[in-house]
Amino acid sequence: MTSRPIGIFDSGVGGLSVLRAIHSLLPGQQTIYLADQAHVPYGPRPLDEVRAFSEVITQFLLGKGAGLIVVACNTASAAALHALRQSRPEIPFVGMEPAVKPAAESTHTGMVGILATPATFQGALYASVVERFAHGVTLLQSTCPGLVTQIEKGLLDHPETDAILHEAIDPMLAAGIDTIVLGCTHYPFVIPQIRKVAGEQVRVIDPAPAIARQAARLLAEYGWLADPLLTTDNRYYTTGDTRRFDKLAQQLLGVDIQSHPAQWAGPAGDLKIY
Repeated sequence: MTSRPIGIFDSGVGGLSVLRAIHSLLPGQQTIYLADQAHVPYGPRPLDEVRAFSEVITQFLLGKGAGLIVVACNTASAAALHALRQSRPEIPFVGMEPAVKPAAESTHTGMVGILATPATFQGALYASVVERFAHGVTLLQSTCPGLVTQIEKGLLDHPETDAILHEAIDPMLAAGIDTIVLGCTHYPFVIPQIRKVAGEQVRVIDPAPAIARQAARLLAEYGWLADPLLTTDNRYYTTGDTRRFDKLAQQLLGVDIQSHPAQWAGPAGDLKIY
């Protein structure tokens, strides 16, 4: 069988942390990325609204030729992953879930910090991983208000970003955490700042490499893996400002891209994107 592109979406640039891991593991695999920056951040939005966005974006990516879909957003995964799999059983999906299992297996103090959005904490996906894997472990949660917005602005090494991280992490450190789980795909872009606040002795778990490995397993299963020596034409779309997205992607990934505009159209009951 011939290779198929991977469709990847997020509310903004956070999913680029997953795309980065996929490109590292699968350099020949074509990717199609959509950033729904018209609606960023997803975290504070109702789950039903995020689910509606996710359904339309998935159809957009499939229409562009994607075979496998990576929901590179913890909030969208919490809101829509189950529904997407039910409505399209023929399509392989990879979603995000907070890495509670590896954190619970590796912690020595039994205290783990989870940084995620409100919608992720409210979702059934998070409740499920906690129920299955967090036995005997105390999870301390923070929604890091404003952190996604800082990252979307490119303000990584910034006093306000540091203040948000201190407010989230300092109480966790006082409680004795030795592990931090990143439950939002935006947050890997501030790992240096997190380490500055938490200290090198605290393990920080970025789920992106595990997501890339799962995507590779599914591509192999479907016979869609590309030759790693191929030169790929990766495509990027944003429902926001393309110039701003391109500049921020260059800052975060260190590569020059030229994204294409995608626009929402139609009333709320008949959303579509083109």
